[in-house]
Amino acid sequence: MSLEDLHLTLRNLTPEDYPQLETLMDAIYHDIGGAWTKHTIDTLIATFPDGQIVIEDDGRLVGMALTSRVDYEEFTNPHKYDDLIGKREVIHDDPDGDAMYGLDVLIHPDYRGYRLGRRLYDARKELCRSLNLRAILAGGRIPHYHNHAEELSPTQYIDKVTRKEIHDPILSFQLANDFQVKRLLRDYLPEDEKSQGYATLLEWNNFLYEPAELVLDTRKTQVRIGAVQWQMREFDSVEAVLQQVEYFVDALSDYKSDFAVFPELFNAPLMGLQDRAAQQDQMSAVRFLASFTEKFKAELSRMAVSYNINIVAGSMIEVGKDDRLYNVSYLCHRDGTLESQAKLHITPQERRDWVIEGGDGLLVFDTDAGRVGILICYDVEFPELPRLLAEQDMDILFVPFWTDTKNGYLRVRHCAQARAIENECYVVLCGSVGNVPSIENLDIQYAQSAVFSPSDFAFPHDAVLNETTPNTEMIFFSDLDLTRLTMVRNEGSVTNLKDRRKDLFDLRWRDWSWKSGADLEEN
Repeated sequence: MSLEDLHLTLRNLTPEDYPQLETLMDAIYHDIGGAWTKHTIDTLIATFPDGQIVIEDDGRLVGMALTSRVDYEEFTNPHKYDDLIGKREVIHDDPDGDAMYGLDVLIHPDYRGYRLGRRLYDARKELCRSLNLRAILAGGRIPHYHNHAEELSPTQYIDKVTRKEIHDPILSFQLANDFQVKRLLRDYLPEDEKSQGYATLLEWNNFLYEPAELVLDTRKTQVRIGAVQWQMREFDSVEAVLQQVEYFVDALSDYKSDFAVFPELFNAPLMGLQDRAAQQDQMSAVRFLASFTEKFKAELSRMAVSYNINIVAGSMIEVGKDDRLYNVSYLCHRDGTLESQAKLHITPQERRDWVIEGGDGLLVFDTDAGRVGILICYDVEFPELPRLLAEQDMDILFVPFWTDTKNGYLRVRHCAQARAIENECYVVLCGSVGNVPSIENLDIQYAQSAVFSPSDFAFPHDAVLNETTPNTEMIFFSDLDLTRLTMVRNEGSVTNLKDRRKDLFDLRWRDWSWKSGADLEEN
């Protein structure tokens, strides 16, 4: 049969298909009882019509997949095929079941080699997702086991099939379709002499499943990020800076952003409120800057509530309870909650000129628009930190930064993009621009803010969702689809997080209390 002769259609089974279905099942299942009765098939169609799928070629039935709904907890425990069958050979279908059970998949011998079985399995998976069911279960025969029964136990046979040392027409096919063997089933189908009564319990997990009790409390999956590439400029008062901040927050809120993001130390120009002589004492100048932090925290929290937007407040200098200085980012939730993340790795310049200390805690923040982390500038150059956050199911990593030269910027950018790829998350890079020669240490800035994604088919070819014009004050937006992260983590071309060799290496945080900087005040 040539490909030009095929005219394939995927559709649901109807009662009128029974004569062809009976012929097909009798031919394939001649050794284990042949076809189901018409009453059995008609009842299954009536109770779960969407689950009965066939492929026809110009009206000829050439493939079919029969399915019922079951309780996941019950059928992931040991069971037999007869547990699915009621009186008069009626297949149990539970309308309240949270899983699908694959009963039969058959392909006409003349049509094998066209991957029609995979087509039926893909249709089942899409149905499972659309119905928000937990998984697809199946009791899989192992029909070639009788050829190896004398030298291999069923478990050894399954292991060799899994490693592709032995081919089994059913188990090998199931494994190739992303099913996992959960357990061995004994006396599953006693009349199946080729399998010697054994079967595998197979499971395909619907990683998009949302339990019914969580449906009303489900997080957003479409998240809009709004960020400000901030112009460093001279200000004559704290109020002038806050007025500029509120202008941007208002604008980002008007565009229905879920987050407003600002750069690292965006309020640093306030050091210019001191006279030039006072600025020469950099330790005194940075402590002067820290004196405004509490006011900024209060005002940004007010804006988050008033404008209904979560604000990643770049970073500011804060005096800890130990009277030491820390570079701290704040997450102002739109419900009024305030959380913080200290910069952990301090650059040589910060340590030398300002005597900034590194924090000692790392947080993942739960928000109404995903689980997020914040790493301030230099911290993103240490891949251990984003990996620890990724292990806490982070969706979005915010990186407020401040770099003076292009090579410094590119160092941060390249590291941030690598973090998006290796941790299968979104990374938002937000920096400041402008030259303020009248203020010590604010001479020059270089920035091109951007949003990075994992590198796979679901995302742009260069894994850059958006980026700004370099060295220009502006706002920019990106819409992030969190469902795509779930897909790439489970079914991507590569699956970095899943494929880590934890048998060879691991990574751990020394103190798993996950407090934000023990030396900082509670917020």
